[in-house]
Amino acid sequence: QLQLAESGGGLVQTGESLKLTCTASGFPLDDYAIAWFRQAPGKEREGVADISSSGHSTHYVDFVKGRFTISRDNAKKKVWLQMSSLRPEDTAIYWCAATVRDLHAIGDPIFYDYWGQGTQVTVSS
Repeated sequence: QLQLAESGGGLVQTGESLKLTCTASGFPLDDYAIAWFRQAPGKEREGVADISSSGHSTHYVDFVKGRFTISRDNAKKKVWLQMSSLRPEDTAIYWCAATVRDLHAIGDPIFYDYWGQGTQVTVSS
């Protein structure tokens, strides 16, 4: 089955950048739309960005538009989340998740079949 692994999290200061990587194994990535989710302490898991299986379509939630960019390379089996102008409220565990469904948007977590283990992002003020 498809396996996902996130990397690239860490501790940064407000205004700095971080690039998360989601690496797939087990199956080709081509058939899967990928989304990034995050969960801060005491809050629900929320979708941040998603990218279609081909990479031609992307979606972002309002609070990251203009700051985060999602991209993918199916041949390398990788999806990235470039995060810029980071804020303390971006502090959370970040996961990548995969779905074969054609959601045309960042879907509810229940629609994603495969998840990575998560990576911690901490933004200090």
